[in-house]
Amino acid sequence: MNEQRVPHSPGPRAWLGLLVVLGPVLLVAMDSSVLFLAMPKVSEALSPTADQALWILDVYGFAVGSLLIAFGNIGDRYGRLKLLMTGAVVFGAASAGAAFAPGPELLIAFRALMGVAGATLLPSALAVLSELFTDPRLRAKAIGVFAATFAAGFAIGPVVGGQLLNSFWWGSVFLINLPVVVLFLILAPVLLREVRATRTGRVDAPSVLLSAAGILLTVYAIKHAAAEGLTVTPMATGIAGVVTLWWFVRRQLHLEHPLIDFRLFRDRVFTIAAITGLLPLAAWSAVAYLGGIYLQSVLGLTVLDAALVALPGAAVLTVTCVVTPALVERIGTRAALITCHFFIAAGLLLLLATSTSSGIGWYVASTVIAGIGYGISFSVVADTAIAAVPAERAGSAAAIAETSNEIGNALGIALLGSLAALIFRLQGPDLAGTLNETLQVPGLTAAAIGDAKSAFVTGLHAAAVIAGILHAALGVFALRHLPRAFTSTDDACPDPLPQDTAEENSVR
Repeated sequence: MNEQRVPHSPGPRAWLGLLVVLGPVLLVAMDSSVLFLAMPKVSEALSPTADQALWILDVYGFAVGSLLIAFGNIGDRYGRLKLLMTGAVVFGAASAGAAFAPGPELLIAFRALMGVAGATLLPSALAVLSELFTDPRLRAKAIGVFAATFAAGFAIGPVVGGQLLNSFWWGSVFLINLPVVVLFLILAPVLLREVRATRTGRVDAPSVLLSAAGILLTVYAIKHAAAEGLTVTPMATGIAGVVTLWWFVRRQLHLEHPLIDFRLFRDRVFTIAAITGLLPLAAWSAVAYLGGIYLQSVLGLTVLDAALVALPGAAVLTVTCVVTPALVERIGTRAALITCHFFIAAGLLLLLATSTSSGIGWYVASTVIAGIGYGISFSVVADTAIAAVPAERAGSAAAIAETSNEIGNALGIALLGSLAALIFRLQGPDLAGTLNETLQVPGLTAAAIGDAKSAFVTGLHAAAVIAGILHAALGVFALRHLPRAFTSTDDACPDPLPQDTAEENSVR
């Protein structure tokens, strides 16, 4: 049981504690995107199939997203700092295993284990952070730094990976996690306190299993169909996945303490905020992954040059995350939500100007313009979702907002990446399942190389167009259905986690 806390000005310990907490947060976000530029190198070393390559990329995000809420509940019951420390140890060990994985199967397994550990880190880190800052306004600023760090990790992951690969082998993108983990394990017991919620509900194990199984079965079916065609196996697996997800939703509607409170989606503002948490990250992750292959395998850039090309978009995204709160004060949350989708749509559609022979300038312009929209969306989703529901349900709203980010990141690669893989299979020279595999075929003719690159660029264009259309449609929907007087906060520095909710529910 927590005693009633009296707000006070935090001392140096609180700010040092914030810095320590931000280490795992940055790692979890970076590891969602650090492989985007590294995949050509991974493909050369491990020769994964088309669907294995997609699993290497997105099994991490699926593991994080499907277990995030469950570990929030577990942390409430058994202690968030204890779970945070355990998660950091597992994350470090899995990172070391991934770095030295001898084949794609083990790399997928270690990436999944990293995702499980990552799901323990995010909700526990935010809950411990809320304990450090008892003053609501200062806590809101600290949570803003937390959110900006998380978004920045997504943005700089490919750049960091590219820089490392310029000098080291592909496993180095995982080994960089170890110094941060070790430093955290040394400092966390000194600077952070244990936190438990005053009121918890039991963790519904069947719901955890149903959500994870439903997502993985459905995505497996989509990837298998894209890579090898629509056969009995993906059809049966897809039907099983959809039925499992339907069962999961039905179960949540009858539980006293559901993992996801689907009743919140009755509020249109909350629904738009949740979709805004999912769709931009889906578009960003897919285009960043496909873009990394485009720059290296189609245009022939080195991994360092590809990282430099990605840098302007990453910088714009990060800066936008930082300045968005001030922007929202001026234009309002409604305008910010609408604007972000049109910026993303415009940026994505610029990719249509890229080709097999040129397109660096168009790629940079695309990532910069879309980066403005991404930065706005990453910054306003959580506050918007929380403000749309009663205070006693703020924890559930924040949990869904956080989960939509992680699931969006994984779904982007799974769905849009599978679409690009399908187009490559149908239009490519039919020598291998992926562009990188095709380019490694001995005795490849110039015509076959041209066909392979053209098929890949067509897949990139298709993914960009579909994501762009979805964002434009969501922008129009928000324009029509968000209340004109809507605002996510009543003041310039909100308390996104009310005092009672921060203690009782946390952010799961």
